[in-house]
Amino acid sequence: MDSKPQNGTATSMECGSEAIKQHFCFDPKYKNLNHGSFGTYPKPVRAVLRSAQDECEARPDTYIRYTFGKNLDVSREAVSKIVHAPVEACVFVPNATTGVNTVLRSLVYEPKDVIFYFDTIYGACEKTVIYLTETTHAEARKVEYTYPLSDEALCDAFEKAISEVKAAGKNPKVAIFDSIVSMPGLRMPFEQLTKLCKKHGLLSLIDGAHCVGHISIDLQEIDPDFFVSNLHKWLFVPRGCALLYVPVRNQHLIRSTLPTSHGFQPLPTEGAAIKNPLPPSRKNAFVTNFEFVGTIDNSPYMCVPAAIEFRKAFTWQGRSGEDAIIAFTEDQAKKAGQVVSGILGTEILDNEAKTLTKCNFANIRLPLDFEVDASGDGDKAIEIAQWLSSTLNNEYDTFIAILVYNNAWWARLSAQVYLDMSDWEWAGHTLKEVCGRVQKGQALEI
Repeated sequence: MDSKPQNGTATSMECGSEAIKQHFCFDPKYKNLNHGSFGTYPKPVRAVLRSAQDECEARPDTYIRYTFGKNLDVSREAVSKIVHAPVEACVFVPNATTGVNTVLRSLVYEPKDVIFYFDTIYGACEKTVIYLTETTHAEARKVEYTYPLSDEALCDAFEKAISEVKAAGKNPKVAIFDSIVSMPGLRMPFEQLTKLCKKHGLLSLIDGAHCVGHISIDLQEIDPDFFVSNLHKWLFVPRGCALLYVPVRNQHLIRSTLPTSHGFQPLPTEGAAIKNPLPPSRKNAFVTNFEFVGTIDNSPYMCVPAAIEFRKAFTWQGRSGEDAIIAFTEDQAKKAGQVVSGILGTEILDNEAKTLTKCNFANIRLPLDFEVDASGDGDKAIEIAQWLSSTLNNEYDTFIAILVYNNAWWARLSAQVYLDMSDWEWAGHTLKEVCGRVQKGQALEI
C-alpha cells in the first residue's frame, strides 16, 4: 500500500502503483513512455530545486562564493556512496556529453595515437571523436558490428581492432564505450571491455549516460579510467546534472574543465601568476577546478541528496530503495517487451544469452516492411520513423523513441516506476494503429 504524502514525500511506495504518478508533474492526459531520453523528477525534488534557487537569489555573492561549495560537497558525498567511489574522485558536469568532451579534449594526442569507439556510440560523442581527428594528431578506429550479437563476439571484435591497430604500428590511446547504448537501448558488456582496456594498455572511458539510477554500479570494482553518467535521466535529479568520475591516479590528465574556468592551473611560466578571484580552497586541485565552471544555474546539483532520499521509499517484492527500483524496472521492461511484441506480432532485439536486455529498455521491431513501406530507401525509412514519433506526440499524447536499424524500424520502450502493464498494453495497440497508417501511405503523403 502507498502511504499518503507527508510534507511532500511518501513514506512507502510500491513500484508500479497508480498513486506514484501523484508525486510527479505529468499532464494527466500525457503518458510518459520515454523516460530514458530526458528523465523527470518528483515534486519533493522540485521543492529542493526551487529552494536552492531562492537561497541563491536572496544573497547571490554569499551563496555562490561561500555557501555553494559546501552544499556541493554534500551532493558529491551522496552520489559517491551509491556508485561506490571515493568522494575526491566525483565531481559534477551539466550532462554526459560535456563529461565525455571534457575527458577526450583533455588528453594529449601524439602522432599515431588512436581513439577507439563502437558502432552504436551516441551520435554527439562520435562527432566529438571525429572533431578531434580533424584538430589533433589523434586517429579514430570504429569497432563495427550489428546487433544482436553476444557479449563475447563484441569483446572479440574489440580485441581484433586493437590487434590490427598495433600491427599497423599505431598506439591504442583510449576507448570510449557505453554502459547502456542509447539507440537501440541495449546493455553493453562494459565491465569486460574495461578489463580488456587494462589488458591492452588503453585508457577506458565509460559513457554511462544511462547508468546511475538505472543499473547497479560499483566503480571501485570496475575501476575505469574515466566514467560519466547523467543523474537527470534515471536518478530523478533535475536537468542538467551528471557525475564525472576520475580516479586520483588520472586526475592530472584532466587539467581543464569545459569551458576552462578559474580553477585551471597553467604550467609554470615566467611572470606573474594568474589569480583566481574566488575564495581559496583546501580541496584537491581536481575538485576545486570543477567547483566553479562559469556562471550557470547549479541548482540541479543541489538536488542529488533529495533525489536519493526520495528513492529510498520505493518497495517491490521484499526489496527497498535502489534495489527495488532497479529490479522492478528491469522486470517491467522485459514484460513490456513481451506484451508489445505480442500485440505487434514481432520480436524483441536481444541475443541468445539475453544480456542485451538486462536494463530498463526493450526494443521491439515494428510490423513494417523496409522494401514495401519505404521502397528500400533509407531516407524514406528515416522519414517514416520521424513521422511515427511526431504522430505519437501530436495525436496520441505520448512519445516513443523510434529508430531505423538494420533495415527495420524499432520502438524503444522505457520502463519506469510510475508505469504499469496497462500503459504498455495501450502502447502496443497504439503502435499497431500508427503502423497501419504507415502501411496506408500516410507517413509519406505530401
